[in-house]
Amino acid sequence: MIHFTELISSVPGITEEEKELHLKLFKKEVVPRKTIITEKGKPERFLSFIEEGILRYYLLDEERMKEVTFAFSFAGRFSSAYDSFITQQPCRYSVETMKETVLYRIDYDSVQVLYTETRIGNLIGRKSAENLFLSKAERELSLLTQTAEERYLDLMHRRPEILEHIPLKYIASYIGVTPQALSRIRARIY
Repeated sequence: MIHFTELISSVPGITEEEKELHLKLFKKEVVPRKTIITEKGKPERFLSFIEEGILRYYLLDEERMKEVTFAFSFAGRFSSAYDSFITQQPCRYSVETMKETVLYRIDYDSVQVLYTETRIGNLIGRKSAENLFLSKAERELSLLTQTAEERYLDLMHRRPEILEHIPLKYIASYIGVTPQALSRIRARIY
């Protein structure tokens, strides 16, 4: 497990003043399981570092009246409904905790303070944005170029934490199949 204070302290070149400002502006929050932390229709107000726990990103397929899971974030990563966060426009999906989750959260205005007052704030912000972009690009390419079985096999090899900690109904939604189709995929593999 990566502790937020250790993460900030380990940033190369961070000054004591920058470290203190980060630790002051990020607020620790323990969030119960199955809590919506970003609600569809409301702007994302926070950028969060997940110290413990798992977040699930989903939207409602109104035509079929079912949830579609499209992302997960695990401990040790920064996370946000980033498109809503940077535009401060209403979010088009929801984010919920999958289990009790420990977050270090910073609001939009405080992020702007870090960007203008610290060099390291800009570096951390850029690295976080780059990681979020890479995850999104990887996900889009897998949906466009792989079969559902290939996506499942890819999860086995590259994201085993998803298979270890996420219920199968959400994994099925994530790879774009029904739970029954996922059962058939798993039967062929195992």
